[in-house]
Amino acid sequence: MSELLPLFPLPNVVLFPNVFLPLHIFEPRYREMVADAIASDRLIGMVLLRPGWRSDYEGRPPVYPIGCSGVMTHVERLADGRYNIVLRGVERFRVLEEDHAKSYRRAIVQPLPERPPAAADRDALRTCRAKLESLLTPADRASADVKMPAAMADEDLVNALAQYLDFEPLEKQALLEHDGLRSRAQTLVELLEMKMLALKVAGGGSTLAH
Repeated sequence: MSELLPLFPLPNVVLFPNVFLPLHIFEPRYREMVADAIASDRLIGMVLLRPGWRSDYEGRPPVYPIGCSGVMTHVERLADGRYNIVLRGVERFRVLEEDHAKSYRRAIVQPLPERPPAAADRDALRTCRAKLESLLTPADRASADVKMPAAMADEDLVNALAQYLDFEPLEKQALLEHDGLRSRAQTLVELLEMKMLALKVAGGGSTLAH
């Protein structure tokens, strides 16, 4: 990462490593951010705004300190100066200190690389993966075409589900902040179980998938 990482704070988006995120950039300060990132290393740090952000949205409202950097894999500049971009999550980070020299926010960050699961974690991850597949496969559609892809690595699967399932932003933030894949996977299972139970109690047929 660059010494100063551009920050893109949003109230409802959490990015995870190795997961793709499409974004539409329209505010002038963030158009500048994208242009600067294109001219540099193409990295942008996604961070979640803390509650109460509306009162100071045009300024620099507080954000959660743990975010995830993303590299722009696709950039489309529209005629009016807006951008459509796609980020691929790269690495978690902790915000250490913000810089205010630009119209958009930048920060000195501490990278938080994901540690490879220890051998003792592999059995727990296999158990979590089986539970996730059971929770997310409808009972009346148990054919192989709705099963989660077996070829997908555990880390990629857990992070993709954490980002794409219909959780509250603060729940996604809590998952991002977990240090270690086993802990994140176990919390993801617990969160899904609670959501499924709530749906059953409510008697609804809603789905957690976007």
